[in-house]
Amino acid sequence: MEINGFKIEKFNQYGLDEGKKLNICPLCSKDRKPENQKKKVLMCDWDRGIGTCQHCFEVLQLHTYKHVEDESKKKYFKPVERPVNNLSAKLLGWFEKRCISEYTLKNLRVGEGAEWMSQTKKDENTIQFNYYRNQKLVNTKFRDGNKNFKLIKDAERIVYNYDWAMYSSDVIMVEGEIDVLSFAECGYLHTVSCPNGSTTKNVNLDWLDNSIELFENKETIYLCFDKDEAGQNVQKELIRRLGSERCKIIDLSDCKDANEYLIKYGKESLVNKIKTAEFVPLDNIQTVRDTENDLRNFWKNGCEQGYKLGLEGLDDIFSTYLGQYTTVTGIPSHGKSEVIDAGTVNMAINYGFKTMFASPENQPYYLHQDKIARKILGEKVQNSKHNLRIDKTIEFMNDHFFWYHNSKFDLEAVLAKAAELVKRKGIKCVVIDPFNKVRLNGSLQKNVNDYTNDYHCKIDEFCKKYNVIVFLIAHPNKMKKDIGSNKYPIPDFYDIKGGGEHYDMSYHGLSVYRDFEGGFTAVKVLKVKFANLGETGKTAYFAYNLNNGRYTGISNPDDDPNALFNAKHRNYFLLDDTVTQPEIRYEMQANTEFDFEQRSENPPF
Repeated sequence: MEINGFKIEKFNQYGLDEGKKLNICPLCSKDRKPENQKKKVLMCDWDRGIGTCQHCFEVLQLHTYKHVEDESKKKYFKPVERPVNNLSAKLLGWFEKRCISEYTLKNLRVGEGAEWMSQTKKDENTIQFNYYRNQKLVNTKFRDGNKNFKLIKDAERIVYNYDWAMYSSDVIMVEGEIDVLSFAECGYLHTVSCPNGSTTKNVNLDWLDNSIELFENKETIYLCFDKDEAGQNVQKELIRRLGSERCKIIDLSDCKDANEYLIKYGKESLVNKIKTAEFVPLDNIQTVRDTENDLRNFWKNGCEQGYKLGLEGLDDIFSTYLGQYTTVTGIPSHGKSEVIDAGTVNMAINYGFKTMFASPENQPYYLHQDKIARKILGEKVQNSKHNLRIDKTIEFMNDHFFWYHNSKFDLEAVLAKAAELVKRKGIKCVVIDPFNKVRLNGSLQKNVNDYTNDYHCKIDEFCKKYNVIVFLIAHPNKMKKDIGSNKYPIPDFYDIKGGGEHYDMSYHGLSVYRDFEGGFTAVKVLKVKFANLGETGKTAYFAYNLNNGRYTGISNPDDDPNALFNAKHRNYFLLDDTVTQPEIRYEMQANTEFDFEQRSENPPF
């Protein structure tokens, strides 16, 4: 039996009344008052295999599905195992000073041996931290005496000490392998670490997708990361993706990491730190102490800067925070989807943000993917002679953009899949395009205002829970041309069906308008939630490049007749094949020679 092309492994896994539209929710009913436990609040869509609880608002799969090996899944290099039994006296002495015994080293299969290190360009004696999954070696991290590190090229990256933690109900997560050994020395073998530490810039958790099943059965996840900016960035992202409701923070007082604490205070004290760890503050409840650092930072530095779409001119009048959503309107064919496409590309390049598109109007998907590719590559891909850049563009898109694929576009199913992508891929943006074709099926029987209200509540709840930005694209009703003019007015919230609710509930609003006679595009800010994020009523103007789909900021054409003529249409945006400096990008004006330009933001590759 199949549903939506997936073979069912276990039909009706919760034992519900088969075929009934309403059932008792298996997730929350047992926690309700006795008189309410048998209330049928789970709306079941048996055709799609999805149930939605009207009490706890959880979306669950009615069935389990057979796993089919993805032939397109990346193939990893398989390293050869090395002997780990003969550790030198020097290495054992080095670990002994760090209060880690030979027993623990052998238990976690730590090795030693010569390895060529690119940092020193010669063979070095190294500590070898072996990464196993299901008793098979998948990677090794090498560390030499000068604290140089390397992992095996093209091998899979997973958490360190995967096997010991797989079947425990709890797990401790730390930043490095020696911290894993420190907790293991205290008897806590179910401790894992990141394969590539942490950085102060974009948090790279690509390895989490290869290890996500490790965390699925965990009741409590203890987090113990360095207190510097890099460690805290990783910790915050893990809380967001693994769920704050099951994360506890281990506070190591005045110590940088677990090994330093073990050396300074001993095993008993480190064990006590685990026992006294506290849950991440409850969602929806805050005290001044929870936000004290933010409050003091606001007093000192003012409001934090919002995230921008990377569109010159618009960035001066509009930005947004994570956990908020923006309603975008515009007359059909005026470019509202194109503007948001350009914004998500720029946010991927500038912030490393990943985006999921739920867009029934952008099928077949390869046509939409071509639009994204042109914005990244800087030219029509079919005209490009730069095969390496095309390959890099595809790789960049594969890492940063995801398309929701289903024959039916239901808002709850879309948001459920987006939540899964938050956990597995760390997406930060979701584009719903358009509002009228991604339906909230559970509210279709309601009047337009109540339906729109429910729709926005679902999006708002999702944004806050997963700290994600959503762009909701909504077509206006049929517009009438201005009296005495051949032009349509710029639409606003009230031109959308259910417009009052769109205005009241949206954090922000944008309207995209293309002046076909003048040859430019205008983006008007209809609403910003907070004054520091933009200016309501202001408009930015753009020239649109048909060759690459990019927008170039220009001055108001009504004030500057030469605005379009002076627009600099940039065609290239990628690194040259021979350039290694990450701060240099190719840029080219139409029909001119290549020239290098220094830029402050990070390139995509």
